[in-house]
Amino acid sequence: MKSKASAPGKVILFGEHFVVYGVKAILCSINKRVTVTAEKTSERKISINSQIGNLILEPNKLISEINSPLKPFYYLANKAIKNQDTGIEIKINSEIPLGAGLGSSSACCVAGAAAIFRLFEDVSKEKILELAIEAERTIFENTSGADCTVCTYGGIIEYGKKQGFKKIEDEPNFQLVIANSNIEHSTESMVSGVKTFVIKNKEEFSKLLNQESKLVEDVLKLLKENNPEELGEKINQNQKYLETIGISNNQLKKMIEIGQKTSFGAKITGSGGGGCIFALTNESNVEQSLKEFKDKNFECFSAEIDFKGLNTF
Repeated sequence: MKSKASAPGKVILFGEHFVVYGVKAILCSINKRVTVTAEKTSERKISINSQIGNLILEPNKLISEINSPLKPFYYLANKAIKNQDTGIEIKINSEIPLGAGLGSSSACCVAGAAAIFRLFEDVSKEKILELAIEAERTIFENTSGADCTVCTYGGIIEYGKKQGFKKIEDEPNFQLVIANSNIEHSTESMVSGVKTFVIKNKEEFSKLLNQESKLVEDVLKLLKENNPEELGEKINQNQKYLETIGISNNQLKKMIEIGQKTSFGAKITGSGGGGCIFALTNESNVEQSLKEFKDKNFECFSAEIDFKGLNTF
């Protein structure tokens, strides 16, 4: 018996870093997916095959002893076969660039949880999300669960540390042009850098928090109106705040300038320091925006919001 599931990647539209200090973030899933296939095997082993390597291990190993980016899959498989006399083979196929802040690990955990556990029982989306967050914590101990949530349910969500998650029911029809700096970056070090900025600039940061909070509330209204021009202005404003807290650099600024030239607005998505930026477009300017990045030799692609979320088949 085989079980298959796919989950979308994601983009943080607004609120990265500020979300740590109590402001809401807005995230959306994108139509680039991870597909995971799971199959029971007679040999009691856990076998994982992917584009980034393979892992074959006996069950019941300590997760802390496994040094592999594939260990979330091992965690899920090991949990699933605990009381089963079977092994499991897992195959992973991804359309999402790795390490670029586009939710590759979260999509893997969501699709992995669904594919693996559906071999043994009928599991709800709520249970899959819970398992996915557990699995993601094997590589990102302090994950908020926001990425796994948007990868599970699709569409657009707002997330606050106190408020938790809320699905935004509006379905605006804008497109994103996503460009990859291909600069390696560490989320941990970027978060640490922002913390240093906060300590040194308490008054300025307090003002920024208020400004970002108001901006996010304005954005929630603009999403209802499907207003890309005004949303673009908010994106550009958010980018200025991110530059103030020090998560940009010359390469990212250059990319932002390219994006802002032809789109409604452009900003960093994720922790900054590297990874991706996105430009907000629709059918009127998506091709021109892609051309601008390609002409400057940047790796880029267009993406739409994925309103489906987790898909099992």
